[in-house]
Amino acid sequence: MKTRNLIVILLSLVMFTNCYAQKPGKKNKKNKKAETEVVSTPPADDVPETVDDAPVVTEQCLINISLFNESAKNKQYADALSPWNKAYEECPGANRAIYSRGREILHWEISQAKDDATYQKVFDKLMGMYDNRIKYFGKDQRYPTPWILGLKGMDYINFVKDDPLKKKAYAWLEKSVDGMGETSELEVVRLFIVTSNEIFKAEPAHAEKYIADYVKVNTLLDKMAANPENKFAEIAGQIKDGVDALFVQSGAANCETLDAIYKDKIAQNSTNEAYLNNIISFYKRIRCTTSEVYFQAAVAAHKIKPTAESANALAEMSYKASEHNKAIVYYDEATNLATEKLDKADYQYKISQIFYTELNNYPRAREYARKSLEYNPNNGSAYLLIGIMYARSRNIYDDPILAKSVYWVAVDKFVKAKQVDPSIVEEANKLINTYAGHFPTKDDMFFKPEFKAGGTFYVGGWIGESTTCR
Repeated sequence: MKTRNLIVILLSLVMFTNCYAQKPGKKNKKNKKAETEVVSTPPADDVPETVDDAPVVTEQCLINISLFNESAKNKQYADALSPWNKAYEECPGANRAIYSRGREILHWEISQAKDDATYQKVFDKLMGMYDNRIKYFGKDQRYPTPWILGLKGMDYINFVKDDPLKKKAYAWLEKSVDGMGETSELEVVRLFIVTSNEIFKAEPAHAEKYIADYVKVNTLLDKMAANPENKFAEIAGQIKDGVDALFVQSGAANCETLDAIYKDKIAQNSTNEAYLNNIISFYKRIRCTTSEVYFQAAVAAHKIKPTAESANALAEMSYKASEHNKAIVYYDEATNLATEKLDKADYQYKISQIFYTELNNYPRAREYARKSLEYNPNNGSAYLLIGIMYARSRNIYDDPILAKSVYWVAVDKFVKAKQVDPSIVEEANKLINTYAGHFPTKDDMFFKPEFKAGGTFYVGGWIGESTTCR
């Protein structure tokens, strides 16, 4: 009877330990989040097959699980080691706690190693433990094989010796990121791109793969950072900033490097819409939008399905070829296809610049600058452009004194620009100081009854705006 009661108690303890089975270690606790999505196991030669047979659980196994779990929970790893070893060897499929607590225990045992041989032995056991976890618990819905491979990759990087490139870990981390998607552990995502970066630095031939990895991670972190239900969204955004900086510093973001990689692949993928759009987005992100490869990808993508990105690329290509009217048409098309107001504002502002700088058509330039402001009222550059055009329009009056009134309306726009857009305050102030010096003088105003200090004056011509005399 006592034995039967003991078994009941131990079974209860084992069920209770499942609550602690996946408690993260201190190192990863900050970025830990619960995984709920069922993710299929990716095929791989180094991933053991899972087993469906129910494990045989002996009374002694239950006792050992209870003993190591309680000790590990209290961080008494020396006491946990022996019963854990017995449970791991005798009933490896009995309970998931064997692996979640086992990771803590083996981390501790590695830290206690006195020589390289002992260190390597424990390290090999840690790696093998992940293979066994996949074998017995790889189909777990909450922590499936891709999630387990992420832990394996992290531990390989943290503990391996004499493997500077860590390509094994890189492969495991990639399978984890691909399998878990937006539910990936942030540290797994970060280490994946960092490892890819290290491989690229040592092996330039890895450039194309590294760029693809960057695009994958950048897109993933964007989604994670923008998800209001993700409590780690802010951290995802911070990691994304670091990933962007790492990529820029790597040298792979060089336009010539990208051209060398993709120049022969556009024709090969001329009907692959996703591939072409990825190239277009990537070139735009790193500001290589004058590249011929960028244009080729845009033309091919636009033939399949026009998008704001492809239309923008064709507009820039047309502008580069001095086909200004064609560029305007494509920028308008990009505006209509864009879904974000800031993008629409940008395209309309580019049209206003073409009318101003290339076609010398101030009224049309202002028309599009105002359209840009409809989409983005905080576009200070649009106000600056309108103000500059006003300041250069003295010819609307034959009278040289009346002509000075254009500086009043110009400065009005410069003031408005810095009110809505703090990023251009310095530039706006310079323009204000420059053109305020050309205001009508007191003597000018004495001879012009239309000018009354503090009064309203209508500036005619194509400007057609009222301003304050001062």
